[in-house]
Amino acid sequence: MNNDSLRMIDSKSLPSLDDVKAWIGTKSFVFWDDLTQMIDRKYKGIFLPEWLYGGKKHGWVLRYKKSKSFCTLIPEKGCLKIVIVFGVEERKKVDEVRSNLSVFVQKQYDDTVTYHDGKWLLLTVDSKEIIKNIEILLALKRKPKDNI
Repeated sequence: MNNDSLRMIDSKSLPSLDDVKAWIGTKSFVFWDDLTQMIDRKYKGIFLPEWLYGGKKHGWVLRYKKSKSFCTLIPEKGCLKIVIVFGVEERKKVDEVRSNLSVFVQKQYDDTVTYHDGKWLLLTVDSKEIIKNIEILLALKRKPKDNI
């Protein structure tokens, strides 16, 4: 992988979990593991994660999608990021659960520009609290299969 970029931009082969761990670091990989396991558990059999290559600017991302986008994990040098896109109806639901989100995530959400195709929330996944917030937000996009 090219060390000059924040993103994994080697287009020759799909990143392995070892590649991701080496790129984002051990601490961030714990959050990667927590997040992917939570999605696999709560949405079992719904999503087939797909690696997408966005060119040298965006590099590799892991997208979860069924008929519409669920979330996208972005391995960056030394950290993990996630993008969650909220359409019109989903944004109304965010307002309903707003008090359950951390002040930080509320501010990130408020500061995110709303485009014609939705609000593209980008979060750095760097704590268990952020993962709990992500869990709440993802449940607005698709109801989990269980109540874990």
